[in-house]
Amino acid sequence: MGETSRKAILLMIICTIFTSLGQVLWKYGVNKINLSYGVITLFNVPFILGFVSYGVGAIFLLLAFKNGELSVLYPIIATSYVWVSILSPWIFPSDSMNLLKWSGVILILFSVSLLGYGNTRKKRVICDG
Repeated sequence: MGETSRKAILLMIICTIFTSLGQVLWKYGVNKINLSYGVITLFNVPFILGFVSYGVGAIFLLLAFKNGELSVLYPIIATSYVWVSILSPWIFPSDSMNLLKWSGVILILFSVSLLGYGNTRKKRVICDG
């Protein structure tokens, strides 16, 4: 396909934001499940919104794939770990970020950036002459 466009990369980043939001909403919804009288209520608003958010993320994923290379775009999904790690402590008081988790976030961002940089480098053709 050639080079991956900036549009495709932006679409993939938006995809990861929606899928990460969906995961956080699922966790929030699961925490609200009512177990009284042995009845599990899975259909609560945050839980359903988590599925909707995940679906919107899937649409952005498909649009990104249409405009770029899979080998460049797919590793960007790893940034979902970054978004969830940043969102979780704000929403769930029991979650926290420590030095090791921040180191992982930085490593993920560095690794994804390296893959993106590898895509922007011009390919040299060597001729044996």
